[in-house]
Amino acid sequence: MFNNKYLSLITIVLITFSASAIGGVVTSIYKEPWYSQIIQPFFSPPSSVFGPVWTTLYILMSIAIWLNWISNKDKNSVKIYFVHIFFNGTWSIVFFGFHQILLALLNLLIILFFIIWLMRIYYSNNKFSFLLMLPYLLWSSYALILNASILYLN
Repeated sequence: MFNNKYLSLITIVLITFSASAIGGVVTSIYKEPWYSQIIQPFFSPPSSVFGPVWTTLYILMSIAIWLNWISNKDKNSVKIYFVHIFFNGTWSIVFFGFHQILLALLNLLIILFFIIWLMRIYYSNNKFSFLLMLPYLLWSSYALILNASILYLN
């Protein structure tokens, strides 16, 4: 990646938040009125929760891959991370843009696979990176249950 560790952190954060920005644009354009018209499970959080939660998670996952990178220069984990970010960014496109609840659920399964894969790498290389991913794993597991419930209800 880069020899300058702070430049690599900035690059990782920019790429991570770029995926978020693309998903955010698609969500803002295509979410309504569709999302308001589908049946939501009783445990759906208010829309205002998603922005702060995802901002926090994107920061944590960026720091996790960065710490792993600077501690051992593992290019493979960085590649896995960026493939994972691709799937993370496409979830909003699939769910809110295309209104494909089942495909979004499958996308979440792929995301969870990558999260667990990255966490296994981090556990071996950098335990703090592993810990930084725990909130993301928990939130994504919750998102999987939420997505599956929306699929079931609709």
